[in-house]
Amino acid sequence: MKTLTFKNGDKMPIIGLGTWKSKPGEVYQAVLWAIEAGYRHIDCAAIYDNEKEVGNALEKAIKENLVKREELFITSKLWNSCHRLEDVQPALKKTLKDLKLDYLDLYLIHWPVSFKPGVGFAQTREEFYTYSDIPLSQTWEGMEHCLDAGLTRHIGVSNFNISKLTEIMNSASLAPEMNQVELHPFLPQNKLVNFCKDNGILLTAYSPLGSGDRSASIKKPDEPSLLENQVVKGIADKKGLTPAQVLIAYSIARDIAVIPKSVNRERIAQNLAAANVELTGDEMQALANIGISYRYVDGSFFTGAISPYRLSDLWEKE
Repeated sequence: MKTLTFKNGDKMPIIGLGTWKSKPGEVYQAVLWAIEAGYRHIDCAAIYDNEKEVGNALEKAIKENLVKREELFITSKLWNSCHRLEDVQPALKKTLKDLKLDYLDLYLIHWPVSFKPGVGFAQTREEFYTYSDIPLSQTWEGMEHCLDAGLTRHIGVSNFNISKLTEIMNSASLAPEMNQVELHPFLPQNKLVNFCKDNGILLTAYSPLGSGDRSASIKKPDEPSLLENQVVKGIADKKGLTPAQVLIAYSIARDIAVIPKSVNRERIAQNLAAANVELTGDEMQALANIGISYRYVDGSFFTGAISPYRLSDLWEKE
């Protein structure tokens, strides 16, 4: 499988199994099926509330010699309520305990948004911190300490725009090594992609299939479907692929890691098989010209009247 290479030579498989929205009772089996199918990259996060079950699956797979720990690439993310310098390492240590691991391969700041300690999702103004309360540089310093302590091999961010990346880079001893963002043909993120590539920051695409199974509370009525898009389906039909395989191959062709989520054994295997799909220049151009612009995870749940944050703190203007 194609890999992305970090500056120190470490490699990350370009396809990983996403675990956002994978329910307890489902994610354990999904991780085992993925490892059996050949996945070696698993993407996790504390806020997904399923890391203990993922950890049980990883432990079983390693104990039963399905895979060696050093063959796996495991990512997790720091939640918004642990952005204070003194909270970063304890958060990572809890994730390691839940995942039953001694170290992560990659640890990301999940969002450039801070909550008070213990807050899952802020519901009042008092539950937020501001950038004055906790500068991003403070949280990043905590991430660097995690790296220095050997708790993770690499550190990065998620949902960071060019402005926030630049802010970190201007004060950090180590620039973010990864930026995980929503990315697909409806949201190609060309400006951000070019910035990251110019600055040696790798990229991972989340919600590459459109995240149609996310909570109704963060969906809009009549949102467009990636999997049902006629351009995507046309390419899939011509090549004997699933629409999902076309969408995964789209990110791979751009040298961007991609983490489709599934708890279905057949689809888990199909998604991995997209590693062998090559899209032609004309097919990539057709996807680039698709004519629809849409962001599925718009971040509005972190903004609004009660929040000190704005959407411009999160997203690039394309």
